[in-house]
Amino acid sequence: MNKDKSRKQFSTKPTSGTPKNREMLNESTEFAFTRKNYKLLLIGLAFILVGFILMVGGGSDDPNVFNENIFSFRRITLAPILIIAGYVIEIFAIMKRPKD
Repeated sequence: MNKDKSRKQFSTKPTSGTPKNREMLNESTEFAFTRKNYKLLLIGLAFILVGFILMVGGGSDDPNVFNENIFSFRRITLAPILIIAGYVIEIFAIMKRPKD
């Protein structure tokens, strides 16, 4: 008989559906990233993709012929700067806190 009473005590009080608990859940659920964080993440990703696209190419169709285009300003300087800037933007976007 004692076992039946203990089962009834635990099953008669639902705690998850009470309005008080719902209010507490609504107050405590804040996202880590805001819309601005996501925009910065996409901008950083765009910088990285453009940098890698600028680095592509410059090869030669004939393996016996050397192509000087692999040492162009675009591939040696501009593309790595864009990639590094993209990674810096990504880190900033992740670390930026929303205003309270």
